Amino acid sequence: MSVSASAPAPVAAPVSGPARPLLVRATACAALLLGAAVAAPPAASAAPVHETVTVDSEGRIAADGTVTLSGTYSCLDVSGPVLVGSSVHPGTGDTRYGVGGTLAVCDGETHAWENTGRVPSAVLKAGSVDVEATLTELRSAGGLPLPVSHAVQQREVTLVRG
Repeated sequence: MSVSASAPAPVAAPVSGPARPLLVRATACAALLLGAAVAAPPAASAAPVHETVTVDSEGRIAADGTVTLSGTYSCLDVSGPVLVGSSVHPGTGDTRYGVGGTLAVCDGETHAWENTGRVPSAVLKAGSVDVEATLTELRSAGGLPLPVSHAVQQREVTLVRG
């Protein structure tokens, strides 16, 4: 068995001129194909986007089934109208009952919301219920408003007479 000597590897010369942008693009493409993420560091002046919706621990229910829920929300950088929606689940069955909606102001500040809606009086009573609040943008796509969820909170709420 013989072993042949190999020639020394060529030394790469620095690339400059018109070939340099092509080499940079080729290197970036190769890195992406190999699964490496090439990311730019975040700009120092970019503020973090903080979108939230909360639900207060107590809601109200009237004798006629009118439910009032409340909480807070915060949103920023939207292109369409944003709504704070809420629903209740009485704890049995699969049905959630919508409880109103509030048009949101998305300026990055924290705002209060309050939704009121009527649920069949036989369905809900004072006591514990599951409540879900959503912060949803209606973004236009080809002329159709498509819902884009920005924040959701689900929690147990105590409904009190009032």
